[in-house]
Amino acid sequence: MADVKLLGLWYSFFSHRVEWALKIKGVKYAFIEEDLQNKSPLLLQSNPIHKKIPVLIHNGKSICESMVIVEYIDETFEGPSILPKDPYNRALARFWAKFLDDKVGAVVSTFIRKGEEQEKGKEEACEMLKVLDNELKDKKFFVGDKFGFADIAANLVGYWLGICQEASGVELVTSEKFPNFCAWRDEYINCSQVKEYLPPRHDELLAFFQDCARAHATTSSSTQK
Repeated sequence: MADVKLLGLWYSFFSHRVEWALKIKGVKYAFIEEDLQNKSPLLLQSNPIHKKIPVLIHNGKSICESMVIVEYIDETFEGPSILPKDPYNRALARFWAKFLDDKVGAVVSTFIRKGEEQEKGKEEACEMLKVLDNELKDKKFFVGDKFGFADIAANLVGYWLGICQEASGVELVTSEKFPNFCAWRDEYINCSQVKEYLPPRHDELLAFFQDCARAHATTSSSTQK
């Protein structure tokens, strides 16, 4: 039996991407919760370049970066395909996954930064949402007719974004501004393939991000001149 460990954080959408892939494939794994304030020797040894989660350890070999790990899982383990079989659709899935990953910083800045940084993040995030609003019209999934690679990459905008918005009080997404995106998000959250793998601790997740928002607000106000 394969020895599979995942170093991650319970609240991290990056970690949950990997967990979704493992569950889709039916792979049994040990989840090891990390502490970013006191990183374990195993994390530092497994990801010496970036020293970040998630890290998948498979039979003693470590793989880093969430979507790289998802692709590795798809190629390594038997079970339903995560990336499409068709080369063109596979390229599309990778394109949208990269597009979404490139916008992570803007979304994060919108909710935890203040002043100019926050406004810049909002502007970039809204441009991303305009693109998605156009792309996702009348679509249930990013590519093809089943949940896959790009949809896993979309967990930040599909689920975590709503929690961050609720926790921070910063309104970024409304059905008036982005009707197609909001329709897709509702389908996404309620899709059986997604719902089954959503974090089970919604209230704790919300409370965690509320604490983060308050902490950043306090830090920001104490450093303003």
